[in-house]
Amino acid sequence: MNLSGGLTCSKGFVLIQVSTFAGLDDRDMELLTPLFEQFVCSAGMTVIKQGAPVDYLYLIIKGKVEVSFKPYDASAITVTHVEKGGLFGWSAVVGSEKYTSSIIAIEDLEAVRIRGSELRTLCAEHPDSGKAILDRLANTVSSRWKDAHAQVKSIISSGMKSE
Repeated sequence: MNLSGGLTCSKGFVLIQVSTFAGLDDRDMELLTPLFEQFVCSAGMTVIKQGAPVDYLYLIIKGKVEVSFKPYDASAITVTHVEKGGLFGWSAVVGSEKYTSSIIAIEDLEAVRIRGSELRTLCAEHPDSGKAILDRLANTVSSRWKDAHAQVKSIISSGMKSE
């Protein structure tokens, strides 16, 4: 994957500074960038299965995914679609044990991902950077729901404190 316009991640590819992390200073980006790894899959692939153990937060570089939820007593419903610049798997950030939704690539997907545990550690060890990063994550996630920024930021902060 040929990504350009940002810092090189530890696996040898480049993490572009998409809108999620726009405005982070160089120090914050230097702390964050090495924690990301590349993830690529084809359309139709299940990226996350509802109920699976939580591990990664994903940031979409190219492509589109469908977020679906399966109630115990009904068929799966599509909750939303997430495209370039969006993120999914934020349960990893708040320290949940299992993913609450399934994610299916509906277009070929190029993304970068970070382990939630590593992000929480970064935030604990570098509180000022952590605050800036959490604010951007809350902005990105809450854009899916009107007036949800404060609620999402509270959920993310609570998850960080539980570790």
